[in-house]
Amino acid sequence: MNFMEQSGLDAAFDAIGSILGDRLTTSLAVREQHGKDQTYHPGAVPDAVAFPHTTDEVSAIVRICAGHQVAVIAHGTGTSLEGHIAALRGGITIDLMAMKRVLEVNAEDQDCRVEAGITRQQLNDHLRDTGLFFPVDPGADASIGGMTATRASGTNAVRYGTMRENVLGLTVVMADGEIIRTGGRARKSSSGYDLTRLLIGSEGTLGVITEIRLRLFGIPEAISAAVCSFPSVEDAVNTVILTIQSGVPIARVEFLDTLSMKACVGYSGLEGYAVAPTLFLEFHGSNAHVAEQTETVKGIAADFGGGDFQWAAGAEDRNRLWQARHDAFWACKALRPGASAIVTDVCVPISRLAECVATVDEEIRRAGLIAPIIGHVGDGNFHLVMLVDLDDADEVARARNLNRHMVEKALSMGGTCSGEHGVGYGKIGFLDAEHGPGTMRAMRQIKQALDPQGIMNPGKIVEI
Repeated sequence: MNFMEQSGLDAAFDAIGSILGDRLTTSLAVREQHGKDQTYHPGAVPDAVAFPHTTDEVSAIVRICAGHQVAVIAHGTGTSLEGHIAALRGGITIDLMAMKRVLEVNAEDQDCRVEAGITRQQLNDHLRDTGLFFPVDPGADASIGGMTATRASGTNAVRYGTMRENVLGLTVVMADGEIIRTGGRARKSSSGYDLTRLLIGSEGTLGVITEIRLRLFGIPEAISAAVCSFPSVEDAVNTVILTIQSGVPIARVEFLDTLSMKACVGYSGLEGYAVAPTLFLEFHGSNAHVAEQTETVKGIAADFGGGDFQWAAGAEDRNRLWQARHDAFWACKALRPGASAIVTDVCVPISRLAECVATVDEEIRRAGLIAPIIGHVGDGNFHLVMLVDLDDADEVARARNLNRHMVEKALSMGGTCSGEHGVGYGKIGFLDAEHGPGTMRAMRQIKQALDPQGIMNPGKIVEI
């Protein structure tokens, strides 16, 4: 860092400190905590961390940073998986977790407006007495702002959609500090550019999301969950494909291969469940509708050699089952204590899912890696948790090659390099192959137009 850069930082710190007081810190421990996500991607420490309480404070911080050309990195719970929060060029991380108010709930219209720092679970706790809930469930208890910034998905996406379908509008602090509001409460509009969809999934590279207006749903009359094991990976995945093609409005369908099921049985105490390729299923609706759905899926599963359904009809049993699924990352890590997790995901058209999973399963064996497969297979999305010794260069190289082959296979099938993890800097190298030079040029032009100084989470999604 040269003298001019340091003097700009010092001036920015002084100006922000005069607004936030001790809510701006340069503590190394706090900075290190905010520069690293949950995976193997190397972290990068910001120069300071700010803890604003309002959108106006975020605006003031960004305006000051813009005036001194200081990078800005938005931060939620820190559960991202592709290096999204690494401060690759230093700067100031804005921790939004103190901004967690529910600003309004419109029960009649089934929408709400919340601040970015509230988590999915906190929101649903607040909504419990209204008979409504917010369905997008990525597993980790992520912040709504972070879920919006990464276009998150999760276990309920097959029925309720992803963040893209469930965000109605945003409040965003742009790169010059200006506050804009996009979208609104109307369920459809043909008015102007769809800036809401542009900013969903932008990973803080175009602005800092501070408020989100969300769609809500009525809590179903009946909810029933079941577990079914299969002779092979292909049988389990083909059951899912036919279920979706048959029009069954299943709420959740999660796939675990033999290794990931072994991990969950051991880690979460799921005794009594087979260690085999397995589907976790959940059905929502009226009592009659749930019964109809389950009979249809039981018949499809039986045609592919599926075993008897093991039911988890009570709320306590369902919560235990889905908590085990949400803890699958930690369960898989426990298969090889001391190893690091290289986590990746792809998404393909549902008709190609079985072929893609089977191909990746074979490549895991050829690579000689411990790499459980887990998937939100109802929408064609699945994940690898590759357990590697980062000090073993050969093993790391095999894992990276496996990741590359998995992405290349997905792209060849009309899929994407990431169904829900996002890009960060971990997957930035795959975007040209997926989107092509013309589309990437358009993305860079948008980035330059909205962030001409390149201060918003630099080094993520597109390089300028």
